[in-house]
Amino acid sequence: MKITINGETQDFGTEMTVHDLLVSIGVDPKKVAVERNLEIVPKSSYESVGLGDGDRLEIVHFIGGGAPDSVTQIKDDPLVVAGQTFRSRLIIGTGKYESYELNRLACEAADVDMVTVAVRRVNLTDPDQPLLIDYIDPKKYTYLPNTAGCFTTDDAVRTLRLAREAGGWDLVKLEILGEARTLYPMMPETIEATAKLTDEGFKVMAYCSDDPILCKRVEEAGAVAIMPLGAPIGSGLGIQNPVNTRLIIEQTEVPVIVDAGVGTASDAAIAMELGCDGVLMNTAIAEAKDPILMARAMKAAVEAGRLAYLAGRMPKKMYADPSSPLHGLI
Repeated sequence: MKITINGETQDFGTEMTVHDLLVSIGVDPKKVAVERNLEIVPKSSYESVGLGDGDRLEIVHFIGGGAPDSVTQIKDDPLVVAGQTFRSRLIIGTGKYESYELNRLACEAADVDMVTVAVRRVNLTDPDQPLLIDYIDPKKYTYLPNTAGCFTTDDAVRTLRLAREAGGWDLVKLEILGEARTLYPMMPETIEATAKLTDEGFKVMAYCSDDPILCKRVEEAGAVAIMPLGAPIGSGLGIQNPVNTRLIIEQTEVPVIVDAGVGTASDAAIAMELGCDGVLMNTAIAEAKDPILMARAMKAAVEAGRLAYLAGRMPKKMYADPSSPLHGLI
């Protein structure tokens, strides 16, 4: 019996169930999600669903979990997304780090509640390799499954269905790319996918261009957060269009979180000073010379920018305005 697993065809001599197959290849059934011939197999059916010759399986890593109860009890200017409360307004990624351990230390230094995670195939040749959840505890951090690398609605929806099956998590980050050079979002498909996923019960945080009109369409399609780019993904160029970012903030009734382009702490502070509800970043920390120190800087920058926004900056003036009065001088 020939079965294709994660793109590789393997021979199995006897009939077996999904559970039997997972055990035979050394994969813990509790830590993965399985798709058979483009249909998700519920975990409760692993022992009853039989496999046949020619079946095609996708087996992806478990990425489940949620925020600890203590997060929802914090009332100090929290970030609220789809009814869920987060203490930190900074979200960081889990890619490009030299090791999972370094990623874990960055999470601690940044003092975040939420991390983005990609859904990827299980490595069948080495099922015992370290997993993200071995280092970044999904009981301590809220995992935000994303669709990084997806270029179509179908791929994005399929990926997030697997993510939900793996961990039961419905708060997700939708990212549908237009082309590989700029990694700009494909907005027509983003709008379509947002509506489709929302109908299926997902709570969609959507990566968007900085076009106010298109961002509004995404919000109308059901997004629980709008995530306009500051600059191209991984560029570190900072907020390139503060005017549009401000317009998006003014018109949007759900949280606005800058996603992509932040390079250093001042970029994060600017985003927050504009009135953004949060900032998501990955490369700025992961590729810094000292990721842990940069994670601390980003935490401080997001907090400082938020305080400055709430305080209300002084008006800009064309001429000097002395702090001490000029009349009554000796």
